[in-house]
Amino acid sequence: MSSLRHPAHLWAMGKSNDTMISYTVWYTMVHADGSVLQTFEYVEKHGLQRLKDICPAPSPIAWKIIACFGAFEAILQLALPGKRVEGPISSAGNVPVYKANGLLAYAVTLVTYISLWWFEIFNPAIVYDHLGEIYSALIMGSLVFCILLYLKGHLAPSSSDSGSSGNFIIDFYWGMELYPRIGKNFDIKVFTNCRFGMMSCAVLAITYCIKQYEMNGGVSDSMLVNTVLMLVYITKFFWWEAGYWCTMDIAHDRAGFYICWGCLVWVPSIYTSPGMYLVNHPVHLGTQLALLILASGLLCIYVNYDCDRQKQVFRRTNGKCLIWGKAPSKIVASYKTEKGETKTSLLLSSGWWGLSRHFHYVPEILAAFFWSVPALFNHFLPYFYVIFLTMLLLDRATRDDDRCSTK
Repeated sequence: MSSLRHPAHLWAMGKSNDTMISYTVWYTMVHADGSVLQTFEYVEKHGLQRLKDICPAPSPIAWKIIACFGAFEAILQLALPGKRVEGPISSAGNVPVYKANGLLAYAVTLVTYISLWWFEIFNPAIVYDHLGEIYSALIMGSLVFCILLYLKGHLAPSSSDSGSSGNFIIDFYWGMELYPRIGKNFDIKVFTNCRFGMMSCAVLAITYCIKQYEMNGGVSDSMLVNTVLMLVYITKFFWWEAGYWCTMDIAHDRAGFYICWGCLVWVPSIYTSPGMYLVNHPVHLGTQLALLILASGLLCIYVNYDCDRQKQVFRRTNGKCLIWGKAPSKIVASYKTEKGETKTSLLLSSGWWGLSRHFHYVPEILAAFFWSVPALFNHFLPYFYVIFLTMLLLDRATRDDDRCSTK
């Protein structure tokens, strides 16, 4: 198992706090005018008897929406054509094989969702109206899903990249398997991280836009900027999805409660929260400010993409390429595998990667800021995602440095 940075006995406390944050963000954005103080005053005044308003029970319609969306994305993942892509070789010597059809699945999803609204087959405003119940269902369903993953890791692991630490809590929290699959072709982490987690962000961004349109008869420029930046960022993600399969989330973190619950619950509820706020709080930015925010956000998304592109080209060509018009500088790092084999890795140290270590996190954080800032500064909560993302990426950078240092 990889070195663990979180004490095992704190996992339940941490995730229960995350659950309460998901509820609190939803309730505050939708029912408390975006004010955390107003939410706390409500709970203080009415006590636990009104806690059900903040933590609504799952409803049948919530389960139906989740089931239809999950089944649709699973079918697209399996059925759509895509290029065969090999992931990085694991420490156990396994090379995962994927079908890169994420961008096509993304296009089909958005066209289908908008068409259902346009032809009045399904109204996305229903999703917004039942968000609290949907998040409750996701929390409960994800817990069951992670229990099944734990049992699968014990009873039917998909590869030799699996195993137990001997501690139930650690195994459940961090995961039993690196590459769990159903059958040969359905990769569970691709589904949870990409096809459900990231895809739901795009669907919710459009949902918020449509809900504001139906409420006000139009869409504010602040909502348009937020929605466009989110959709461009997610488009970039699926364009680069094969590169994501080489990152820490897929290639090093096991499929457990930590990552799967985060992608199934935290990503839809927190990553889209600025747009959730804007539904009931449309802000008029004006043409100049809206275009300035939009251009700044697009630039950050491009830089984030170009950082990853440079690293991919460098790795694909084994360093025999041009970065910013010049031969790249590099670091040759030697290491030994678990089997005792000596290997080398080439680390790019020019271009964007010559400016700082983990430089690609800088434009990613700034992009999140620019799709949050259309809410302006009346309330703190629209910026919760930016703060969380900064903490997450700082922790990830530290974990990556520790892993590379050990390697």
